[in-house]
Amino acid sequence: MEQDIKANHNSQSPEDLEICNLLYEVICANLPKSERKIWHAHPVWFLDGNPIVGYSKLKSGVRLLFWSGQSFGVEGLTPEGSFKAADVRYTDVKQIKKKDLKLWLSKAKKIQWDYKNIVKRKGVLERLK
Repeated sequence: MEQDIKANHNSQSPEDLEICNLLYEVICANLPKSERKIWHAHPVWFLDGNPIVGYSKLKSGVRLLFWSGQSFGVEGLTPEGSFKAADVRYTDVKQIKKKDLKLWLSKAKKIQWDYKNIVKRKGVLERLK
C-alpha cells in the first residue's frame, strides 16, 4: 500500500479502517492498471489521468464515490452532485457486497466521463467511453 494511502487509513477509527482496507483491496484487484493516490485528501483511482473511484470518511460513514456512476445503469448507487457521480455509504464492513462492488468497478472501466478536462471545458463533461 502506498504510504500516503496508508497514512490516510491509519487516521481512521477501527471500524472505518476495516471498511477502507476492504475497499482498497477490492478496488486494486479490479483496477490493476490504474494509478492510485491521495487526491483532495482522499484515496482515488485514475485511468489515464481521469478519476474513476475513491472513498472518503464523512460523518455518516465511509463514502465510496464513482465519478461516472450515474451512467452505470445498475442499482445500489445514489446520485451525488450536479455531474455524473454516484455513491454508496458504509458504516460497517459487513454492508459491503463484493459482488456489487466488482460490478460497479467493471462499469467504471467501461463508462467514463472526462473529468480530467472539466476545467478546460468550463464545467462541460464529455463522454470518453
